Amino acid sequence: MSGETILIWCVIGLIAGWLASAVVGGGYGLIGDIIVGIVGAFLGGVVMRALHIASPFHGMAGTIFVAFIGAVLLLLILRLIHRAAYY
Repeated sequence: MSGETILIWCVIGLIAGWLASAVVGGGYGLIGDIIVGIVGAFLGGVVMRALHIASPFHGMAGTIFVAFIGAVLLLLILRLIHRAAYY
């Protein structure tokens, strides 16, 4: 894996994580948003493939869209786990 690929993953993760934290609320800072976005990209890909849903966009926009959907799901799951820990 080249340095360029890692940089692209980080940029996509940052954008998706930042957008998701803006929509869902909260946030985990710069590094946290990157991690949420990257993990969300994997989660979004799995969920969208399982549901046989294609991204409405192509290229980088489609990748960011799928990562955003996954990041939103991840943040909602993390919020549920966080709430359950206090009850």
